[in-house]
Amino acid sequence: MVRQMKRHVSHNRVRLAIGCWLGNHQRAMSESVDRLLRVPLATAMTVAALGIALALPTTLFLVLDNLQRLGGDWQRGAGLSLFLDPKVERAGAEVLAATLRTRTDILRVDLIPPEQGLAEFREYSGLGAALDQLGRNPLPMVLAVYPAWQARAAGPLQNLAKSLEALPKVDFARLDAQWTLRFNAIVDLLTDATRLLAAVLGLAVLLVVGNSVRLEIENRRAEVEVMDLVGATAAFIRRPFLYSGAWYGLLGGIFAWIIVSWSTSLLQGSVNRLATLYHTEFILDGLGPVSSLVLIGASITLGVCGSWLAVGRHLSQVQPA
Repeated sequence: MVRQMKRHVSHNRVRLAIGCWLGNHQRAMSESVDRLLRVPLATAMTVAALGIALALPTTLFLVLDNLQRLGGDWQRGAGLSLFLDPKVERAGAEVLAATLRTRTDILRVDLIPPEQGLAEFREYSGLGAALDQLGRNPLPMVLAVYPAWQARAAGPLQNLAKSLEALPKVDFARLDAQWTLRFNAIVDLLTDATRLLAAVLGLAVLLVVGNSVRLEIENRRAEVEVMDLVGATAAFIRRPFLYSGAWYGLLGGIFAWIIVSWSTSLLQGSVNRLATLYHTEFILDGLGPVSSLVLIGASITLGVCGSWLAVGRHLSQVQPA
């Protein structure tokens, strides 16, 4: 009986402690919202600054992601073309293609006969009248080689081209993916630059939130001193300021999401016009659910961290010795 009573009292204390903790957080959350709404212009300017700072690197990351997706589509083309000796007949070309298909570093080999190659060249070059003046088809047999995934990097692809060019029936090999490798190198460079920019702008977000919270602490100096005199804990005093930083981060992240989504829809029209010139279609990937949550979560985290730094530095100056 005594044990049951002790257990009941212990459970009640736990419920009471949890209720007080939740009540304190709810009160701090509502008070921080009220204080932000009392100064709508200052809040809007701070949120706009945060949103722009967050939207710029997010937009760049989104553009780079679409460029990488486009580069992946290009890389699905043939990695290299083997131009066979003009004396090689179709039967010999088919035997060589069958031999190459057995290699583990080659995914697929397509045979392009001279007639097909001439038809494609006539279609895409616009030199049909000049080709009609030729007495014969000058193109040889061509093997379009699609490397396996492990051989599509710069080094393995060049090694594959050298080994295939040394085959007896091959006249020379042309590396079709050379320009895509350069494109990927440029994208990697831009990705590193965007990460650096994101780090700098993330620091700017911390400073903006920290300065806003610092001004709020200064405006509430008398209130903080009274709470400290009556025995309020540092966590109790710090809590509403942390929620202010969280609200700044949340609103800034939502505003950044709106800017990025609007920018994506705006760029889609230009992308459609460019893709039409190349007789293709490309749809820009926007912020998906996961990316949106990452953006909002990162903005809230930056807001809370900026608020924490400001509170930790300035609260000790406000509290009386």
